[in-house]
Order: sequence, then structure tokens, then C-alpha cells
Amino acid sequence: MFITNSGFRTTLKRVLSHSEKPIFSVLYQPRNPPYKYSQHCNYVDVYMKWKKDHYYDNIDHIHKSKILKPIVSLKNCIAEDPNGCIPISVVSKRGVELEVPMKVARFLRRYPSIFEEFTGPQYNLPWFKLTPEAAEVDREEKRVYEECRKDLRERLKRLILMSTGKVLPLKIIQGMQWYLGLPDDFLRNPEKNLDETFKFVDMEDGLKGLAVDNGEKVLSSVQSFAMKQGVYTGDSMEPIEFRLFPSKGLRLKVKIKGWLNEFQKLPYVSPYEDISHLAPDSDIAEKRLVGLLHELLSLFVEHSAERRKILCLKKHMGLPQKMHKAFERHPYMFYLSLKNKTCTAILKEAYCDPSAIERHPILKIRKRYINLMQKSDSILKKRRLSSRLDDGPKMDLDLDSTDEETDLDLDCLPPFLISSYTGK
Repeated sequence: MFITNSGFRTTLKRVLSHSEKPIFSVLYQPRNPPYKYSQHCNYVDVYMKWKKDHYYDNIDHIHKSKILKPIVSLKNCIAEDPNGCIPISVVSKRGVELEVPMKVARFLRRYPSIFEEFTGPQYNLPWFKLTPEAAEVDREEKRVYEECRKDLRERLKRLILMSTGKVLPLKIIQGMQWYLGLPDDFLRNPEKNLDETFKFVDMEDGLKGLAVDNGEKVLSSVQSFAMKQGVYTGDSMEPIEFRLFPSKGLRLKVKIKGWLNEFQKLPYVSPYEDISHLAPDSDIAEKRLVGLLHELLSLFVEHSAERRKILCLKKHMGLPQKMHKAFERHPYMFYLSLKNKTCTAILKEAYCDPSAIERHPILKIRKRYINLMQKSDSILKKRRLSSRLDDGPKMDLDLDSTDEETDLDLDCLPPFLISSYTGK
């Protein structure tokens, strides 16, 4: 009995389609990776109105971080000097480098509780040293850096491991140092601060980079917290729901709420896993992007960052062109603050449930500096009030040289300068 080709194909098709256990399912049973669950996009593009939240807009250590950075940089310039004081000429031309938003001398004078001004030995130039309160905070800061070097190294390692090639240009890392809480000289002392898993490499366009070779599995903060709660066993295929924290008065439209419910059920793809197999416009890629932004902000000191600074990581972390829209699509996870004419992305979870994310060890130091900044405001306010009541002459030091004689209080000068006046 002969079976025609068409009859054979029909019979084979019928066997494969109607069998409860198809032949090929027995011969080949691949393990479904997480990305196989969804390679399509169901996001409903509905306009969402931005909702102001006064709670996040009034967190001092977030919104004063931008001005605190040049203060700490200038503080380091003074603290690193062997004599503990510097003339204004040392830093007056470094305003752009230190990100000082105005003339350096004027900036230093705005914070009298941190920087103490006195007249130098020549040409009536102003010198600056740290106040006793600022010097005490500086010593505490150095102690924290010594005790938490391993923690800081781990944060840097995680940042690099989230990149596509496990390597980042040094200039990108330097731009992230403030957010990671690394001291200015962290990369200048690799023997002291880095371990054997780090390696300096040459990258494209003549750039120097820092790579990490780490064979151990790294759990994100989302995975670690889910494991503590008993809702995650460590399998990369498991779905993990992001924790949501809606602001007061913020309501999602019905279509977006339905999409979000399905989005939460998708498998969680760790920011430390390979993403080359993901369709860039799929929902699973969207969830991986949100997870990466969550992990990134969880590493930072204030659990926040200027959105434009995060965009600098786009190329090196394989992020989509419109990655910034993820902050807008997920207002229950992130808050975009527009305070101080700056768009700052804030991770809500860090402030709604501090136990979920490990607090950065350097945060308490920055809060102490901010307290000194606020104390400076009070000092300047009292000075202005006093100047209105006082009709006497006012002394104003100028950066230009002068031949005028000035009475000096030698008690405020460091020992090495007293000899310049007394000749002893």
C-alpha cells in the first residue's frame, strides 16, 4: 500500500496537532527564559497629568545636594592643605571645575558656619579655613569612609555590572561618584579602594574604562526584599511585583491601571542579567528598564538623581532612546520633582518604607553639612539685621591687592602665618 506525499503530510499534520503530547515536545523541552513570556507591548499610551507632591519636594538632603557638592569640594581643598587653610587664589579660578555657581569668594562667604575667613599676610588677600564645627564633620566623614570602604566598593561594582559589557568609562564613573557617595580620591587610590575584581581597560575612542569580572550571582534590592518576604525563591523566571506608593490625589486612568496589573505579573528580569534577547519594545523590556532604574536609585546616597545625569548612562547600559518616559509611566514608583528648575527623579520606596532599601552610610554626614548650611543662613540674617542698626564703618575685603594697613587679630591665624607679621 502506497501513501501519496499529500496524504503523508496530512496524516503527519493531524498526528502533531491532535496529540495531547506532541512528538516534538517529548524530543525537545527547552527551559523557557523569562523573556519568552512576553515579547509584545500592551502599554496604553494615555496622557498622564503630573501631580505635585509636597512631601518629596521638601526633602532637604535631596534638593540641597546640588549646592552641597561644591561646598564639599571646596571643603576638601582646604582640608587637604597641610596647613588647613588656603588663600582665595588657590581656588578662585577653579569655579567651573568645582561646579561653583558664582564667584568662589562670594560662594565661600555665603557659608560662614563652614568656612572661616581671615586676612592673609600679603596684599590683604582673604584666606579661608574650616570652622571647628565643619572640621569635626570632616573628621567624622573620613572615619565613615574608612569603615565603609567595602560598602562603597560594592556600590561601584554594582553600577558597572549593570552595564552591557560590565565596563564603564572612567569619565562616566566620575560623573556618578557624588551620587554613589564615593570620595573625590576614590579612583586615584585603586590599591586602597578597589579589589582584584576591578580592572582598568582601554575602550573605544581612546577612553579609559573600569571593568568588573564577577562570577557570583548578584541579587538586586527588589529580589533581596522579595526573598526576605518569602515571595521569591531565587529563580530568574519568577515574577516579582514592584511595590507601589501612590501620592495623595494621584489617580491612574482605567486603561493604564489595567495595563499595570498585567505588567506586575510579568517575570522580573534582573538589571544584572543579559538583555540581548529582549525585544526592545516589549513589556518585558519595559519591566527590566523599570527594575534597572529602581536598582540604580537604590544605590545612590539620596536615592535620587537629576534625570539628565541618568540619561548619560543610556548608551552604556543598553537603555532605549526614550528611557526617560519610564519615570512618567510609573508615578507609583518614581516621583519627578521640578524644584529649583531641575528635574530630579526620586525613588518613592526609599522614603515610604526605609526598611526595604539599605540606607547609605554617608547620608548622615551630608545631613550634618546641610545643618551647617542652614546655620549659615541664620548667621547671615543676623548680620544683615545688625548692619541696619549699626551706622559705623563696614570692612569689605577685596580680592585685589591694596596698600592700606589693616589691624589683625593674630589669634585667628594659623601658627605658620603669625611669623609673617611678627618676624619671629
